[in-house]
Amino acid sequence: MSRELHIVGFQVGRETYGVPITSLHEIVRVPEITAVPDAPDYLEGVINLRGKIVSVMDLRKRFGQKQVGLKKQNRILVVEHQGRLAGLIVDSASEVLKISADAVEAPPAAFQEGGLNCVTGLGKVAGRLVVLLDMSKLLAPGSLQAKSENGEKKAAPNGEKKAAAAR
Repeated sequence: MSRELHIVGFQVGRETYGVPITSLHEIVRVPEITAVPDAPDYLEGVINLRGKIVSVMDLRKRFGQKQVGLKKQNRILVVEHQGRLAGLIVDSASEVLKISADAVEAPPAAFQEGGLNCVTGLGKVAGRLVVLLDMSKLLAPGSLQAKSENGEKKAAPNGEKKAAAAR
């Protein structure tokens, strides 16, 4: 009997991502977010969730995708990591997926080289791919700082292309 992974599926842009259901605390609508000074650009700020302060990260910004204004279907996935809550703004939360462990492949080497070492694998579900994320790598403060600095250096050539295209 093969093991099944229980994953919460959500959309960021056109892609479907997934996190283990065990790390999910709850899914909420996007409330008013209080900005925090000197935070990385992908850290939107904090929210008060029934008396608990929860930091909120915009996954579009974190993954380097173009920004779109918040819409009605945007949600915050409140996840628990090392006893602390964190919020992830996603375009929409879709479903709970059951993926057979046999249907999960290791991420290509390009993911590690590109600084996306928060990807643990790619799950195949009903003819589509679900990018599985490692919460500890996505939310670890040390890796966030390092990735932010590396991401800015790597994003420069891309930004130059956009600037050249705009001219």
